[in-house]
Amino acid sequence: MSDVAGVRQARAQHTRDGVLAAAAAVFVDQGVQAPIRDIAARAGVGLGTIYRHFPTRADLVTAVYRHQIDGCAALAPKLLEECASPFAALTRWVDAFVEFLVTKHGLGAALGSEDPGLENLHALMLDTLVPACATLLDAGTAAGELSPGITAYTLMRAIGNLCILGPGYDRADAKHMVALLLTGCRPPA
Repeated sequence: MSDVAGVRQARAQHTRDGVLAAAAAVFVDQGVQAPIRDIAARAGVGLGTIYRHFPTRADLVTAVYRHQIDGCAALAPKLLEECASPFAALTRWVDAFVEFLVTKHGLGAALGSEDPGLENLHALMLDTLVPACATLLDAGTAAGELSPGITAYTLMRAIGNLCILGPGYDRADAKHMVALLLTGCRPPA
């Protein structure tokens, strides 16, 4: 590859990363149905640049969430190494998962939509995050810090349900309820 091609490729990747960061921020503020022009303005690019990298809204939504899902999954083994206990690692990972969920305005509707481009997003979440959570649960159970029989899918689904925000139930309420759920996962004293 020539130096010119390498520079061009690096510039394209930088632009793509900037669009993903801008889209993630706009999705937090406005939801996944935010106007593409708002994302372009935040990224400092034209609409054509967005569509060149992400031909459909589903492509953009999937790319943003794939990046965030991969980051959340990669956090699990890192926390197991860094934290004093598997339960502490699970707690910190769940905090990151909750933050991921509560900032996804409109994601539930997008996942339930008829858009075939978004069909793989739910499977991506399950295929990537369930094994990460299972690793933490297995370590916690082996250390005697968690009751046996808790499955990653069930725990994550319960957390997801607790993270549905609405009038009179905000991010702080969700975090508090998830903390209570995790406390209930501990074995009886």
